[in-house]
Amino acid sequence: MTELGERAMALIRAGIAAADPAACVTANLDQALADPPAAGGRWHVIALGKAARAMAVAALAGLPKGTTALVITNAGNDAPLERARVLTSGHPVPDAAGEVAAREVEAILQAAGPDDRVLALISGGGSAMLPAPIPGLTLKDKQAVNKLLLAGGADITETNLIRQALSRLKGGGWLRTSRAPVTALILSDVPGDDLRVIASGPTVAPIGTVAEAAAKARALGLWDGLPGAVQEALTRAEDRGALPEARNILIGSNPQSVAAMVAAGASQGPIQLEGDVQDCAEAILAVVRDLPDGAAMAFGGETTVTLTGKGMGGRNQELALRFARLASETLARDWVFASVGTDGRDGPGQAAGGLVGPETIDLIRKAGIDPDDALSRNDSTPALKAGKALVTTGPTGTNVADLAIFIRGTVA
Repeated sequence: MTELGERAMALIRAGIAAADPAACVTANLDQALADPPAAGGRWHVIALGKAARAMAVAALAGLPKGTTALVITNAGNDAPLERARVLTSGHPVPDAAGEVAAREVEAILQAAGPDDRVLALISGGGSAMLPAPIPGLTLKDKQAVNKLLLAGGADITETNLIRQALSRLKGGGWLRTSRAPVTALILSDVPGDDLRVIASGPTVAPIGTVAEAAAKARALGLWDGLPGAVQEALTRAEDRGALPEARNILIGSNPQSVAAMVAAGASQGPIQLEGDVQDCAEAILAVVRDLPDGAAMAFGGETTVTLTGKGMGGRNQELALRFARLASETLARDWVFASVGTDGRDGPGQAAGGLVGPETIDLIRKAGIDPDDALSRNDSTPALKAGKALVTTGPTGTNVADLAIFIRGTVA
């Protein structure tokens, strides 16, 4: 890795460190525990998402000794934890283990009484990890919907609007099920930090109505591909009543991580990582084209990718490769660009993202890979690997969407 590459990854790591789930929970735990259980009551702790285990560690450290927790997370973040049951659930594709976990969550919430208190620890990834199909639907139906949403270029808000309409636990489902008051500490992985969208909002009101979810599925061109049972569910009359109140506390977010990158030496980019990945690559290039030598610019957010092929990759890898392809024809002198998922995983493989520079496209071509063909098939992983530009971090234990950095080299 070049000196510029090392600097880029140091800035990315500073952003990830700012979203340390344990530190974020510890800093906000007193606020969360301000309304303790009544006499004879107890805490019920449920942690969900990619950062669930780390959040549970910090919460249990500040709760009474006899308190235990249920942790639902993905493989790689699922090490055993004292005073907790850790369940491994599928991500990004819901699985049978997640359906079992959903029933475990429901059992805890149903057992909680008015004198008890529920502490919910919510982080990104929880939507896929806790499939709880409404009556009339099966896990297979939920998997089919998830596949269509992932392939169709829906953004996270659109995706979770539809997911909520098909779930017992999303869109405030935890509040409907629990008789105990609920307080949630929430680590955001969505642009704008809309609490209704994070992990599909188990402790907040839904993003929209079932009718709005149906309209969105049609607008995205997904309706005809939905299973018949799902179409029927999305045309039923709304039957969700008013939600009990909950205390929802945002404890960490993508903007906070971008701010940490700025504090570590970057300037903040004037645009977010959002929308179509090609459009985003073009917008970033337009912003950084005239940066002075030695300048670094940080970006955060989450792009979308419309699948046109069956290759291996993820949105960060594709953004890095698309940027390299554009920049190879327009940027003079030395530069680097990195785009990384803060959870350490980008797409179905093991890579976290890509770190590209002026030499990347030439290396890919020398390896016999046409970068344009790779992009047309969403096959960014093999291309970046050939270009010595693949970033692999392993699971980070947190998740606040994606971070990117561009650095302009200095004149020799």
